[in-house]
Amino acid sequence: MLTPLPVRSGRSGWAFFFYIQPMKTPYQKPALTYAEQLLQLERRGLAIGNHAKALHLLETISYYRLSGYWYPLLEPPKVSHRFKHGVSFDQAFDLYCFDRELRKLIAGELEKIEIAIRAKMVYTLSHSYGPFWYSNPALFSNEREYNKTLGKIREEFNRSDEVFIVQFKHKYAGPLPPSWMMLELTSFGVLSKLYKLLNTNRDKRTIAGYFGLDTNTFESWLHSIVYIRNICAHHSRLWNKILRISPRIPHSPSNQWISVTTLASSKPSQAPNYLNNRTYFILAMITYLLNTVNPHHTFKERFNNMLVKYPSIHPSAMGFPNNWEQEEFWN
Repeated sequence: MLTPLPVRSGRSGWAFFFYIQPMKTPYQKPALTYAEQLLQLERRGLAIGNHAKALHLLETISYYRLSGYWYPLLEPPKVSHRFKHGVSFDQAFDLYCFDRELRKLIAGELEKIEIAIRAKMVYTLSHSYGPFWYSNPALFSNEREYNKTLGKIREEFNRSDEVFIVQFKHKYAGPLPPSWMMLELTSFGVLSKLYKLLNTNRDKRTIAGYFGLDTNTFESWLHSIVYIRNICAHHSRLWNKILRISPRIPHSPSNQWISVTTLASSKPSQAPNYLNNRTYFILAMITYLLNTVNPHHTFKERFNNMLVKYPSIHPSAMGFPNNWEQEEFWN
C-alpha cells in the first residue's frame, strides 16, 4: 500500500514522497487449553518440574502475563521462541514473584512520599495564598490545562461520599472546600499537575527545596511517581522495564545522591547510556526522597533482602551498574 508523506521542500512548497506500508496479516492464532499451553512450553525447551503446579499457575495468572517473564530466558533470536538450555518453569515464576514483591515494596513507599508531598504543598501554598489557593487562576499558568485540572477537582468533590465532604456540603456554602480537605480526595496526578502549572516560582522552590531538589527535577520526579504508581496499580512488569517516562537526573541535589547515572556504551563512538529510564534509578529516587520523608526507613534493607531471597535475579537487568553496593548512597 502506497501512503503519501508530505515533506516541506524549500520555497517550492510541499513535495510528496511515498513509502510502502508493510502488509499486515489478520491474527489467526487459536486459544489454547492449559494443557496445550504447557505442551507448547515443553516443546520450546522449557523444563517443567511440577506439571500440576505449572497448570495451576497458567490458570490463575495466565500464559500471556507469565510470558513477559520468560521472554528474557529465550535464546536469541527471540522470535524463534526457544528457551535457553536448562531453563525451568520455576525460574520464570521466580522472576514473576520478584517483580510482584518489588511492585508491592515500591507502592508502599510511594504512598508515604505522596502523602508528604501533598502535606508540604498544602501547608506552603495555604499559608501564602489562603485555604482556597488551588481555585485561584491567578496562581497558575496555561489557562486551558488549569481549567481541565480544576474540572477534575470539582468532579471529585461532587461525587465524593467521604464523611468530611458530606459534612462540609451540609454546613458550608462555599463551592469547594479548603485545600487540606479537597486535596485529600484528588489523585496524585492532579497534585502533580497543580505543581507543574504553578507560576509562583518562590513557592515551587520552597516545596522542591524541602526535598533537596530544584524545581525542574522535582516536577519531573512527580510525573515519574504518577507513572510508576500506575505500573504498580495495574500489576504491570517493572523489574527490567525500559521506562517510557524518565525522571530528570539532578545536577546539584542538596542531599546525598548516587554517583553513577550512566553506563559506558559498548561502542566507543556512541554516547553513554543514561540510567534514568531503568528501575535502578527509580529505586534511587525513592531512597533519596525517603531520606527526607522518613530518615529511619528500611527500604534499602528490604530491597537487599529480596535480592538474597531471589539469587537468580541479576541487578544488572534492572540497570544497576557494576559495584553499586560499594556506593555510600546504598550503605
